[in-house]
Amino acid sequence: MAESKQEKLRVAVVGASGYTGGEVIRLLLEHPHVELAFLSAERSAGAQIGAVHPWLRNHPGAAGLKFRPLAELPDVDIAFSCLPTGALPERLPLLAERAKRVLNIAGDFRLRDPHDIATHYPKTAAHPPQEPFAYYVPELSPGIPEGRFINLPGCMAVTTIYALYPLLAAGLASTRVIVDAKTGSTGGGRGGNEPPAERAGNFRVHKLHGHRHSPEIHQALEEFTGASLDLQFSTHSLDVPRGIMVTAYSQLKSGVEPLDVKRAYAKAYVGKSFVRVRPAPKAPQDFPMLKAVIGSNIAEVAVSVRDGECVVVAALDNLIKGAAGQAVQAMNLISGLDEAAGLPRTAVSP
Repeated sequence: MAESKQEKLRVAVVGASGYTGGEVIRLLLEHPHVELAFLSAERSAGAQIGAVHPWLRNHPGAAGLKFRPLAELPDVDIAFSCLPTGALPERLPLLAERAKRVLNIAGDFRLRDPHDIATHYPKTAAHPPQEPFAYYVPELSPGIPEGRFINLPGCMAVTTIYALYPLLAAGLASTRVIVDAKTGSTGGGRGGNEPPAERAGNFRVHKLHGHRHSPEIHQALEEFTGASLDLQFSTHSLDVPRGIMVTAYSQLKSGVEPLDVKRAYAKAYVGKSFVRVRPAPKAPQDFPMLKAVIGSNIAEVAVSVRDGECVVVAALDNLIKGAAGQAVQAMNLISGLDEAAGLPRTAVSP
């Protein structure tokens, strides 16, 4: 008897005209188990995909697909929300009515502390969801979320979480951690107002204190490891379109050996196909770097220890593993599909 053909998931991409929305579309066009049923973008309503995302115009699956107003959203299995932070809360009732599950890539529903929400996501505070959002990191969250609503982590936050999780889960380091995170220009979204002439050939401070990913890192690592961090989290802007590199500095506890650290990282990510621990880096090119991850859904992590000082380096593509790819990975897992379906494992270069 012939094996029955698997029914495709009907998927909507909401806020599909931005960089993240474009990446979600690109990945789903190659996904074997997805039907792209709806693409929304208010200001681009009526336009074809190629008119907004020229890099997608030659894909045969894009022919005939047009952006439409959100009010026309049909019933779908999954809705990816790629709206700018602050835009989803008012629109959530409509998505909740017409989508069986909502995966949010923006920051609106990541935090639980009311003070942090009011500080960093005031529009969320004014429009709390009727149902709770699960905060979901595919490699670290226990099991598959049971609810309808899922919020994916922030790109710099999840890079930091990958860097620090093994160290803290094994109780090997003090909780005082300094993190230096560097990000490409797409981290600011397609509506960013920084002139290219000011970013080109430049490397500058983005935010030294008070970044909204800081409370997210605190919350996630305490939930996943039980450790309450004393965290200094500072960010810088790179002159590259995409990519994030995090360097995290900590002090090992007395008696902890380099081999203990090596084993902790190997154990934490064994079987996690999208987080790769670099083996005993010796030369600079052995460490995580943007050229090794850009264009892929891979996060690279490496750790170096000397005289009790621990330095962890992690890198990923902010638009894929830090956003669209992680969301597709989550969709695959919650839908019972192959986790890797539709996701690239290799980087692009030069």
